Amino acid sequence: MLRLCLASAYLIGGIDKAMDFPGAVAEQAHFGLQPAVLWAVLAIVVELIGALLLILNRWVWLAAGALGVLTLVAMLVANDFWHLSGQARFMAKNAFFEHLGLIAGLACAARIAVLERKVLA
Repeated sequence: MLRLCLASAYLIGGIDKAMDFPGAVAEQAHFGLQPAVLWAVLAIVVELIGALLLILNRWVWLAAGALGVLTLVAMLVANDFWHLSGQARFMAKNAFFEHLGLIAGLACAARIAVLERKVLA
């Protein structure tokens, strides 16, 4: 259940991007990621496959790593609070550290999966 909760943002994000591909491309372009089509496809693939692997408890280290890298790129590109001021800085800083928390949760999920595998072996 915890893996499902952790993966839910990525699963929903991947589905939303796939259902509105032009919007996903526009989002990537908005943040300066070019070629935007490639970045949109990568985001969708990583979010959907990573979330499913995490939920199914398969190759969790790979899923968590891929989702973690995607999240790191997103937090650096979309939440660059150090360039902002006022309310925009406040909101971007909160989102930045929320993304950092997701990365930590993914690392914990990967570590737990490794420990579970050792116990079962």
